[in-house]
Amino acid sequence: MSTPDRDHLKIFAARSGATLAAKMCEHIDLPLGKAETVQFPDGELLVKLSEDVRGRDCFIVSSTSYPVNDNLMELLVFIDCLRRASARRITAVIPYFGYARQDRKDEGRVPITAKLCANLITEAGCDRVLCVDLHAAQIQGFFDIPVDHLTASPVLVEYYQQRKDELGDCVVVSPDIGNVKVANMFASVLGYDMAIIDKRRQSGSKVVIKNLIGEVKGRRVLMFDDMISTAGTVSEAAKVVMEEGATACEVACTHAVLVGQAFPRLSVPEITSVTVTDTIPGGERLKPLEGKLVVRSVAKLLGEAVHRIHHDQSVSAMFREGIGVKR
Repeated sequence: MSTPDRDHLKIFAARSGATLAAKMCEHIDLPLGKAETVQFPDGELLVKLSEDVRGRDCFIVSSTSYPVNDNLMELLVFIDCLRRASARRITAVIPYFGYARQDRKDEGRVPITAKLCANLITEAGCDRVLCVDLHAAQIQGFFDIPVDHLTASPVLVEYYQQRKDELGDCVVVSPDIGNVKVANMFASVLGYDMAIIDKRRQSGSKVVIKNLIGEVKGRRVLMFDDMISTAGTVSEAAKVVMEEGATACEVACTHAVLVGQAFPRLSVPEITSVTVTDTIPGGERLKPLEGKLVVRSVAKLLGEAVHRIHHDQSVSAMFREGIGVKR
């Protein structure tokens, strides 16, 4: 990276973004910004910068994943710290945006917390947001500042294209009706057929599979989603396709939220492999899936986006035709 970039571009990391930010900096040949987050005994946070940011273009990497509220508060404190230190521009790089599923009022007397979080980030002094595979694309409109919405699709597509000879005859299966557009995109880019599972949710914890549309017999099944949370949908879908004669079932997602019964559900023999990205910190947390887990990094993707934003270049030009974000 040129000397002017080193002088004017700074990438910092909150605790939830430390590993990913280090990989991003390695990709664009930039040292990681020096800062420290201190947690007091009562839970309060203090962020202290160890270098000058006056007049600099600053990026702060922070996934607002578990513990969601602690990580969200740290991001807000970091933004305020950069603003008061006279950074020229502050961009929040949020690989995983927590509260994204609370994006509308689906019943009376409930909040739209995704909008609240957007307001908090904006009011803290953020100038721009960079995020990956939002659960609902309309969240971009919740911000009153520019939002660059990336997709991890190229990262997942590259992995499966590298394995194309090994995979053999495959079919991309959408585990529910709402995911059809994403499944269709992957099927088109990879050159596979598509099938759809008709899922009906009876309650917040119970899902009933009604029908399978398409042919999976004698074929390997690939399932893609933006996130896997409790893994209820994909585990039930995997059982269905294996009962219908599929030879194997692989699942992939951008965000490995993985809470509740996710690990035992993903450990079932019907699911042969689980591919995720590092938008959410993994480490020891993912150890129960050792042996069937593949982690692909979005560091290069985010690093390239940061470089383009800093130089006022197009971010959408990074995605070739056929691979786009959820609309």
